[in-house]
Amino acid sequence: MNSRIRLGIVGVGQIGKAHLDTYSKIPAAEMVAACDINEPELKTVAERFKIPYTYANFRELLERDDIDAVDVCLHNNLHAPVTIAALQSGKHVYCEKPMAGAYIDARAMYDTAQRYKRKLSIQLGTLFSKETKAAKRLIDEGRLGHIYHARSTGFRRRGRPFVDGYGSINFVKKEVAAGGALYDMGVYHIAQILYLLGLPNLERISGKIYQETSMDEGRRKSSGYNVEELALGFVRFERGLTLDIIESWAIHLNPFEGSFIVGSEGGIRLGPFSFHTTFGDMDMDATFNIENADWRWHQLRENEDAYDSPQHHWIAALQNRVPLVPTDRIALQTMLISEGVYLSDILGREVMANEIEENSKSTALGL
Repeated sequence: MNSRIRLGIVGVGQIGKAHLDTYSKIPAAEMVAACDINEPELKTVAERFKIPYTYANFRELLERDDIDAVDVCLHNNLHAPVTIAALQSGKHVYCEKPMAGAYIDARAMYDTAQRYKRKLSIQLGTLFSKETKAAKRLIDEGRLGHIYHARSTGFRRRGRPFVDGYGSINFVKKEVAAGGALYDMGVYHIAQILYLLGLPNLERISGKIYQETSMDEGRRKSSGYNVEELALGFVRFERGLTLDIIESWAIHLNPFEGSFIVGSEGGIRLGPFSFHTTFGDMDMDATFNIENADWRWHQLRENEDAYDSPQHHWIAALQNRVPLVPTDRIALQTMLISEGVYLSDILGREVMANEIEENSKSTALGL
């Protein structure tokens, strides 16, 4: 129950370092091995985090029989091949978001985990935020009544990787990233809403993507920028439940209001968190002391620390302290929605869920 979990990590770039920093704060996590093709950087990172074994080839890392789980921190189109190989080697896998570059690849990851009876978890940090925990408590208590609509929003004014001054070109090239704002940011916000809605079954989607905001021409040319900076979607689920999406890397507007969920008896806005209802036949807007509530829950609830971050939860689930939140199924549904937005944009019409699945084409890179 409280045993140490021995880990390997594939990819020690910007995101990999962030994962390693979190693991370093979890006493039960022991980082045994790391892999990256950038050997000088790999050596520096291994020394910083005291990782004893390093590899330039991830398959050599997977041959180790003293590793319980592998963390995959690579670019989107590399997620599927490395994750599937790790699962087949008998390792549990924690993978950075989005789940893959295409729904069909994400489905292959999910099916492989099921076939080999291994745990698979996707980095969805918003599921473990204090706002999400508070919202889920109100929803589970029935405070919203019958839920019928939600909105997923993400805003950056001019926050495109590389072309707006930070990050690498790999974030803005379909050949590596597969998508833009939807895959970089939207996955967090859409997944958060799906989780709070109880992962409803998807029926159909209408969507549109844009790349319209001006950018530095030198960066445009050198990057080969070919992904979306703004994505819009309207999603219909079973039993009349709907979701609208707006996700921006770049737009000439002030920040959007946060994502929300509304029901017959009340509504929740996320970021900043607030609750809206009627009380004594008067409209009421309420805020909460979430910080104080989170402190209390940590004192009163067993294993509350297992939900402090995605990595805390992953380690606790591998220890069998808590059941694993199904981030794999949530991320898979998020992939289906994102790909539905892209397909709808191409076809210029609404698309059905089965149509999205049938038209999904692998973007996985061979290794």
